[in-house]
Amino acid sequence: MSEAASGLPAVLTLNAGSSSVKWALFRIGAGPVRTAAGQIERIGLQDGIVTVSDVATGHHERRIEQVPDHAASVRLLLDQLAQSGRGLSVVQAVGHRVVHGGSRYADPQVISTEVMEELRRLSPYDPEHLPAEITFIEAFGRHYPHVPQVACFDTGFHQHLPPVARLLAIPRRYEKLGIRRYGFHGLSYAYLMEELERVAGCDAARGKVILAHLGNGASLAAVRNGVSIDTSMGFTPTSGLPMSTRSGDLDPGLISYLAKTEGMTAEQFHHMVNAQSGLLGLSEISPDLRDLLAQEGRDTRAAEAVALFCYQGKKWIGAYAAALGGVEQLVFSGGIGEHSPIVRARMCEGLDFLGIHLDPKLNEANAAVISSPASRVTARVIRTDEESQIAQSVCRLLAVNEVR
Repeated sequence: MSEAASGLPAVLTLNAGSSSVKWALFRIGAGPVRTAAGQIERIGLQDGIVTVSDVATGHHERRIEQVPDHAASVRLLLDQLAQSGRGLSVVQAVGHRVVHGGSRYADPQVISTEVMEELRRLSPYDPEHLPAEITFIEAFGRHYPHVPQVACFDTGFHQHLPPVARLLAIPRRYEKLGIRRYGFHGLSYAYLMEELERVAGCDAARGKVILAHLGNGASLAAVRNGVSIDTSMGFTPTSGLPMSTRSGDLDPGLISYLAKTEGMTAEQFHHMVNAQSGLLGLSEISPDLRDLLAQEGRDTRAAEAVALFCYQGKKWIGAYAAALGGVEQLVFSGGIGEHSPIVRARMCEGLDFLGIHLDPKLNEANAAVISSPASRVTARVIRTDEESQIAQSVCRLLAVNEVR
């Protein structure tokens, strides 16, 4: 029997997206230790994918199952936990990744009626994520009303953005309504900064750092003295770099143009820039960078999509080196950042003038440090772990690690 099933106190973390949910169970002790994890993907499609892994035994299950909506995924997750012996009887708290905290919430918050009212009010800020996250919070509140739940906000890491990086150049009255640049991937960035300090020391983490979280969602952040001073995503996670299906930054005049020439509504535009654009829209092949790299030699559309992604990443690195007044640490993370030597090499190509020079062999091996000895900038690959960051935040807030 795994440690998760042995009755030891645990924290459950939930990371709900628009079409997927990831969960993990952490045993509580001196620090949270992952004992089990799972994922439900392709919610709403006939070929949903359900995976469960037991860390202690190494057992891994994967099956195809139709999961029509998020309510069904909640029931499925609860059944998984119960059937595997990891029922909520051992769970001391549930931690949720909540993408948007608006102007009000930055630090983790114990879920209350007041917090839920604010999250519902914020739903139009991020309709791709917040409704799903609210669904899970409400469902677990109904099934386990005595288990505390904690919201951990992806915007929290960027709470101290200076005004020059926070303000949008639109009429000032909108700032009072909470319309500003927020930034996202904060749980990932907070974890990466803690890991950077652990592996490289306090001086490195307090220096001039560029973090690149490159995955289905992609963003970069400029960090100085451990504080985010700028980041590529803004009011919503759609902005910044082009991503798997998100457009990234666009000329706002495009909205008016498409409304006039194609009769496109605001909802249709929102769907296009979030679900039909980015790598998928450019390539007309796939939103998965691995597919495009495999086809770039024989398909111009795939090659151009990859080139644009890498070019935009290079531009943001250069921009943040300027904002920081130099760069000392460059950290790649996320599914692409951790596993794609080609993308890392192309994003860093030609940046020798900034002191960035990769070692081809180390980069190809996905080594922890991929820069050459002669590089003035230390380039690293650090695996991110948002679930671990959530578990840590829950333990700190509730002191549940003291429960035995």
